[in-house]
Amino acid sequence: MDRVLLVDDDVQLCKLLAERLATEGFNMETVNDGSRGLERALSMEYALVVLDLMLPRMGGLDVLRRLRKVSSVPVLILTARGEDSDRILGLEMGADDYVQKPFNPRELIARIRAILRRTGGTETVGPLVVGDIRIDPAVREAWLQDTLLNLTSAEFALLEAFMREPGRVLSREQLTEAVLGRHPGPFDRVIDVHVSNLRRKLGPAQDSQRIKAVRGSGYLFASRPGTKDADHA
Repeated sequence: MDRVLLVDDDVQLCKLLAERLATEGFNMETVNDGSRGLERALSMEYALVVLDLMLPRMGGLDVLRRLRKVSSVPVLILTARGEDSDRILGLEMGADDYVQKPFNPRELIARIRAILRRTGGTETVGPLVVGDIRIDPAVREAWLQDTLLNLTSAEFALLEAFMREPGRVLSREQLTEAVLGRHPGPFDRVIDVHVSNLRRKLGPAQDSQRIKAVRGSGYLFASRPGTKDADHA
């Protein structure tokens, strides 16, 4: 049973969601303030953290910032309407996805399942090498030359999607489905934020952009010049 931590100051909502998710096969633990939420997230192993941004004692963005310094646990943020800037900042800081309040519990469950499907796979897959980047899906590690990359679960999934089809333009719809396990909604820019974060962590490839935006189409992952486009190690 997957253990999920919900950090939200709405006690009644926490109770209702814990009961609902229990019927869906989840073990949901709840905490009602940011400070205790961070402490719990760091002291126990969770498959996912669902984190409200508006919290007492320590705001959700501060919780996420501190959590990301030491943990890559998937994080699904909850935002209220009108918190667009906080939502984008949360994604830039390493959140995997978001759900906007008020929400239908079925939507939250679907988002949770999508993230857990992506991060909990047990299929044996060999390492992939493209240019000077190597990933090992079995242990979810990525290397740039001899440096281990500090990637979130969403960034790793995005890099894997790119490395499986280097040199091919992948649409935002394809990437959203591969990385987030859902279809993008209207004005949905989540995948663009993840691409920006990944691009920053990878850096340039011999003075050229590794991940190129193709206007009106999506993104293309280019291997380093002078290497094979793709190679399975």
